[in-house]
Amino acid sequence: MDLAAFLSAADAGRLPPVALLHGPEPILVEDAVARATHGLFPGATDLSLARETLDAPAVGAHAIVQAALVLPWTGPRRLVVARGVEGLGAKQAAPLAAYAEAPNPTTALLLLAGEALPAGHWLLRLAAGLTVVAVPRPAGRQLVGWLRSRARARGIDLAEEAAALLIELTGEEPARLASELDKAALAAGPGQVGVADVRAVVGEHRVRRLFDLSDAVARRETGPALALVDSLLASGEEPLRLVAVLAGDVRLWWETAEALRGGRAETEVARGLRRPPQAAEAVMLRARTLTPEGAARSLARCWAAERRLKLSGPPRPEVTLLVAELCSA
Repeated sequence: MDLAAFLSAADAGRLPPVALLHGPEPILVEDAVARATHGLFPGATDLSLARETLDAPAVGAHAIVQAALVLPWTGPRRLVVARGVEGLGAKQAAPLAAYAEAPNPTTALLLLAGEALPAGHWLLRLAAGLTVVAVPRPAGRQLVGWLRSRARARGIDLAEEAAALLIELTGEEPARLASELDKAALAAGPGQVGVADVRAVVGEHRVRRLFDLSDAVARRETGPALALVDSLLASGEEPLRLVAVLAGDVRLWWETAEALRGGRAETEVARGLRRPPQAAEAVMLRARTLTPEGAARSLARCWAAERRLKLSGPPRPEVTLLVAELCSA
């Protein structure tokens, strides 16, 4: 069964007796469980007697089967959710296979694997009565649809353009997108979450990414630094501000290098930076190898980039080249 068919059945409260859900993003698997729970018990507020959740590796296959055999107390069906079944060994297949061949008709048993199981995995070959549902990672327009659907399930009206922007600025990792969606909804308050709300929330992360950029350049980590530049520019950061931050970093390296050459103790110089330990360590690392000539060249390169940007130079190539040169200087 594909995921769309499973979700349609879940919404209607028609879950298969035993289903295995597996995919690389646990949050997507959990979303499917939430849909199944709501479909089976619409409007229910107390599910303590209707749903049972188990940690499969901790309890083992026999305990999962015993839980599935319990008859419902408060309604026509029970839901048993066993998480982490990928952690079970193949030796535990027998009780699960026997149950899948003759399941309790009043129980819906969901076996959850927080990873995409390879073809031939013993769980995929468990029994003919098992419904296997792959939960793939959405991409492109599918990701926009998933994000808006998740928002609706939580009573959030997320505009399509806001969803697309959130993906552009945050990336395609579903767990991170879900977290940023919640923050945008809190910032927006009642009503629709729009583009302005998304930009406001992502703006909080720009400051952290600026510090990360400074740290990566100081450590000469070209790949991470260039990725941060792309992310910052995509989130609307001004190229001139990035150049100003980088020029300030070069001046700080130079001042730190001069303090070290002047005989001041490294611990004293590091304290004077008034930066978190990791950031101070990166500055000290760069300063130890910085010559006055190298510092002057790097600072002149920042000024040249600033001048070209003010003369309408192309922002992304200018800032990208500057970061690459500072990392390799």
